[in-house]
Amino acid sequence: MAERSTAAVDVADNSGNEPLTAEAGKATSDGVGTETKADTEAKAAGTDIKGAAADTSAPELHSGHKLARRYRLEECVTRLDGFSSWRAVDEKLRRAVGVHVLPADHPRARPVLAAARSAALLGDPRFVQVLDAVEDNDLVYVVHEWLPDATELTAVLASGPLEPHDAYQLVSQVSQAMAAAHREGLAHLRLNPGSVLRTETGQYRIRGLAVMAALRGISSDHPQRTDTEAIGALLYAALTQRWPYETDAYGLSGLPKGVGLIAPDQVRAGVHRGLSELAMRALVNDGATASRQDQPCTTPEELAKAVAAMPRIRPPEPAFTAPEAFQRTTYTQGAYGQPPHRGRQPLAPGPAAPVPPPPLQSRTGKALKWTVSALLIAALGLGSWQLADTLLKEEKKSPPSRSQQKGDDDKPAKPASKPIAIVNAREFAPDGSAQKPGQVKLTYDGDPSTSWRTNSFIDGPPFAPSVKKGVGIIYDLGSKRTLSGASIGLHYGGSYTEISLYATDSLSPSVSASDPVASFEKLVSKKTTGKSVDLTVKSKAKTRYVLVWLTALPYSPPEPNYTNHYKQAITNVKFTG
Repeated sequence: MAERSTAAVDVADNSGNEPLTAEAGKATSDGVGTETKADTEAKAAGTDIKGAAADTSAPELHSGHKLARRYRLEECVTRLDGFSSWRAVDEKLRRAVGVHVLPADHPRARPVLAAARSAALLGDPRFVQVLDAVEDNDLVYVVHEWLPDATELTAVLASGPLEPHDAYQLVSQVSQAMAAAHREGLAHLRLNPGSVLRTETGQYRIRGLAVMAALRGISSDHPQRTDTEAIGALLYAALTQRWPYETDAYGLSGLPKGVGLIAPDQVRAGVHRGLSELAMRALVNDGATASRQDQPCTTPEELAKAVAAMPRIRPPEPAFTAPEAFQRTTYTQGAYGQPPHRGRQPLAPGPAAPVPPPPLQSRTGKALKWTVSALLIAALGLGSWQLADTLLKEEKKSPPSRSQQKGDDDKPAKPASKPIAIVNAREFAPDGSAQKPGQVKLTYDGDPSTSWRTNSFIDGPPFAPSVKKGVGIIYDLGSKRTLSGASIGLHYGGSYTEISLYATDSLSPSVSASDPVASFEKLVSKKTTGKSVDLTVKSKAKTRYVLVWLTALPYSPPEPNYTNHYKQAITNVKFTG
């Protein structure tokens, strides 16, 4: 089951020694024997995490059962406290999904529905998205994304601690995501290595926002502090491959009993000092760290700012493997003074080469040389005279060719490309999520200092298909014109930007959600790493409306209001015909 990526399902923590490959019908440990601070606070507040569901039996479901005649249950991943989690198939959209199911009369059914619907409204791609939350007769179920290419942080840490750059990316992305969630009033309360996933592109996704706490009846008087300490525990585990408490959890060994909370760089040699101090500031640490008098981070927002204030940790340079030494064959052995092939004896020197005879130095030899030279000069002169005479005779016989009569200057020149004026433009947002529609006119106002900007994205350079198919602008040329090319100014270089031109039928064409540009005529496509690109259209198609379509955005450092790394801006667009 670990190989089939249970990381895509928002399930129990699997703490303790219970393996990830536990049978689907068997109840997992789900934190039994390992209490998080949220669990402790819930118990202190009088909330029984499990007792409320004791009298409610789990729904009688089985593989092959369909919910809403659409979601076919495939495999039960968790069955606990009156609810169950499944890997399922959405037969309508033909994709894998995860489903949590519990009885409608379960005491947590209403909180789960409310939490799922609130999380779905967030729509942040850094979280595993809630796709549906339904109460259907006697069942309540929550449908969410299934990410087959993602791996649980639990499985990642099983092979060893993370490199400093990977640990930096983990704390940076998770703290920024949780800060955004708390700004919308949403908390997780169950952040642990089982609820953080790493995709093949190195991005981190968080699952179970608000929903997992609601499923287990967990609450907290200080949700921001609870989530911040959980992020600190994740960073601690990533740096040391140890859980920062005395109990073992999530396949990680705890700290030795009685030593208390010690800094990661005291647990394992070679830990990055700045990340070690950052983990201590986020964990249960009411004062400053032992080495620096820094204030503790009590909210994800403060932690994200502390990460941004650190010097950026760059990824390690790729290892260079020196090529094997060239082994000479018997054909080249011994050339240029190189040692002979290993294991062979050098060849014995052969007989000396015969000395060439001396040049003709006598009087007879000199006379012979002058005679030969004179004969050669005479032969060359005679041959040249005969060739010239033959060419002159042929020229008199044949009339001058047309190419001789007409000079090169008389050849017709290629018509020069003429600029085509842009009369109108509109942003093309087939998914209904526009970037900056009010800035479209700035792309053809003739001022290179103004621009239309995209939003910033986590993944790149190509867009993640689940986020967007692309972004772009449709330009109106006033009438049907034969387009020969386009010049587009860009704000960011580096990585690469992929730009395509399409001919459309209007400023607001009708499109399909799965492939917005399928019905358009593609004119040209190009990748560039610079801050401008020239596109040449080879077809002779005529069009009035041209779509400039971006499907890959370059990497650039975060900026105010653009916290993610992948973004682009179009500064100056010109078309020629």
